[in-house]
Order: sequence, then structure tokens, then C-alpha cells
Amino acid sequence: MTAPRFDELIHAPTRLSIVSLLGATEWAEFRYVRDSVGLSDSALSKQLTTLEEAGYVQIRKAFVGKRAQTTVRLTPAGRAAFAGHVAALQEIVARAGVDTRLVP
Repeated sequence: MTAPRFDELIHAPTRLSIVSLLGATEWAEFRYVRDSVGLSDSALSKQLTTLEEAGYVQIRKAFVGKRAQTTVRLTPAGRAAFAGHVAALQEIVARAGVDTRLVP
């Protein structure tokens, strides 16, 4: 079981969306993350840089043929931080007495 730990960096809605998306993948292409989260290239780059500086994501740049390809993944530290944040949110919800089984 993961120890609950609220993480202000991950909690921001855009970063929470990015981290939760990456939590379900090994590596994700930049374009896929951008389109899934609904951000511009520059906005996603800024958020990924913030997460990278915290050690939560790894960014890999390569060329496929003549095209640049950027992929990103959660680091082990990023996965642990996300798991801790989710556990903290679950504790908050439990304290509120909300039955999450009833939420559609």
C-alpha cells in the first residue's frame, strides 16, 4: 500500500491530467499527450519541463527518419508521487464520507 502524500506539484489540474495519462503507459508520444490533454505545444512543453525538473518525468527526443519525435514517461519517482497523491485524495474523500461507489 502506498503512503498518502498530497503533492502540490501534481495537484494542478493540467499536471494531474498529464501524470494520470502517463501513469497508464510506458512511453507516450508528445503529440498523443498534447491531444489527449488538450494543450498547445508550448503549454505542454512548459508543464513537462516543470515535471521533469521535479524528477517526475523523463523526456526523450529522437529522430524517426527525418522527423523529430519526443516521447515522455513517468519516472519511478513520478509514479510513486502520483500513487501517494491518489492515496491522499482517497483519504480526503473517505473523511468526507462520500461513497465513491455511488459516483457515476
